Amino acid sequence: MRPGPAGLLRQEREVIRNMAKSTHYRWADIQPEAMNSLVNRQYLTGVKTMLARIELKKGAHVPMHQHFHEQISHTLEGALKFVLEEGEVIVRGGDILCIPPNAPHEVFSLEDSVALDIFNPPRQDWIDGDDAYLRGAPEEPAK
Repeated sequence: MRPGPAGLLRQEREVIRNMAKSTHYRWADIQPEAMNSLVNRQYLTGVKTMLARIELKKGAHVPMHQHFHEQISHTLEGALKFVLEEGEVIVRGGDILCIPPNAPHEVFSLEDSVALDIFNPPRQDWIDGDDAYLRGAPEEPAK
């Protein structure tokens, strides 16, 4: 006999409680990955979310791409120009940009910059190393 809705919720909570344990990380302990000569990336994944720390030197370019993941990009330092379907936006230190799923976007680093990107769900293409759009991306002058 199957448990009723309350029983299912209790079982689901128990599975999540047993599966997800709190984990403490330090960026200093996560080896930066050189995507190209101007972009370094670090990331960690939770159960349903990914957090990435991206360092972009002035002149770095992330080519136009899109993905089914929701993305929240928080520029900590510097200035990044995002090219979106609805236009261009300069995101400076302290600014946050929410990019909906499947929205085409590209990024130009106007200054040496550091950003935190949150993705839901985690970027399996990054985990699998199937992110050629970023690896070795052409370096272009900042626009």
